[in-house]
Amino acid sequence: MVEFGIRNIYKETIQMNEKIENILVKYLMNAADIEELEVLTNWLKKEKNAQVFKNYIRINYAMDINTNEFDTKKAKKAYLDKIKQDKKRVHRLKIYTYLKYVAAAVIVFGLGYFYKQGVFSELDFTKSIHVNNQIVAGTDKAILTLENGEEVILTKGVSFKTQQAMSNGEEIIYKAGERDTSEIAFNYLTIPRGGQFFVELADGTKVWLNSESQLKYPVSFINGKSRIVELVYGEAYFEVSPSIMHDGAKFKVNNAAQEITVLGTKFNLKAYKEEPNIYTTLVEGKVEINTPSRKQVLKPNQQSEVQIKNSQLNVREVDVVGEIAWIHGDFVFKHKTLKDIIAVLARWYNVDFDIQNKSLENVKFNGEFGKSQNLEEILNLIKNTNYINQFEINEKKILLK
Repeated sequence: MVEFGIRNIYKETIQMNEKIENILVKYLMNAADIEELEVLTNWLKKEKNAQVFKNYIRINYAMDINTNEFDTKKAKKAYLDKIKQDKKRVHRLKIYTYLKYVAAAVIVFGLGYFYKQGVFSELDFTKSIHVNNQIVAGTDKAILTLENGEEVILTKGVSFKTQQAMSNGEEIIYKAGERDTSEIAFNYLTIPRGGQFFVELADGTKVWLNSESQLKYPVSFINGKSRIVELVYGEAYFEVSPSIMHDGAKFKVNNAAQEITVLGTKFNLKAYKEEPNIYTTLVEGKVEINTPSRKQVLKPNQQSEVQIKNSQLNVREVDVVGEIAWIHGDFVFKHKTLKDIIAVLARWYNVDFDIQNKSLENVKFNGEFGKSQNLEEILNLIKNTNYINQFEINEKKILLK
């Protein structure tokens, strides 16, 4: 059963009577009845109470709606319909599922939170921070290395065009078609820290590249030959153009420790330079993982883990939605260590972390937040788990105490 710490939220900073507090707790847990919803509706008519409610459920994006625009009848009906639908279900849902119900009472919003072992953190907004420089979230940007070695900076709002490709600064699209010639010209797309980019290859394969990644690929493919690209390092999500559209030519993705053979599929490949393992997560279709010592075919919802040092390969079932959330603008952490979490944050926000108490590196958390969220806000969420006492931001360096 998921354990909630909701009653402690804002306990020291927000005063509310016990009756309203109980109703809010029951509301978030789908346990409020009609009379309690009436009380809550009337309470929300006061502007200061509406603000308390918004804070209580932890809205992380600015809201462009005021209390007078709150459609209580519509919200109540939507909420009650949801209760009826869930009446016979066992309420062992994860916390972010519970919070989806809150959207019926306010507006759609970006939600960010962290919790340890299924327990909500107290949302104490006491500042524990020293800021010398504003840190912004990542954006679309990349460095394109052409076949002649020339480097081109691709960034949002700047267009670029060659005979084979065209970019609007947010993506680069290569002309469709294959060549009969045996010559292969390669381009490199390098994504720096604090960046992301999309590329559509000449065969129609779509690739999303995460921060601090590099992809090597042909400008065009050769008729009848295997279509081979290389994820030099980093993370990429592939939607591969089926082989049936290319005279049966297979699509392969190489990396230093493995080769992936695919036949029209969707999968995620994570192979960061500083990490000891390579992770391949299959969303749809079929892939074969080849290492120096083993071959393994993956099924949808499976993830392979290859240890670079000894090529050992393990396979497990995973939540693919969480694994590929990054391409949809979210980061989802399930039982991830603090060390793993800050590695993701460091790449996306282009910062460096230092954990003063090294024993905290292996503490595991669950959490979800939007990639556009302010880093300070996310650090406050981590801090509010009470494992981190304080943090300091000094330009691009962050100290966790």
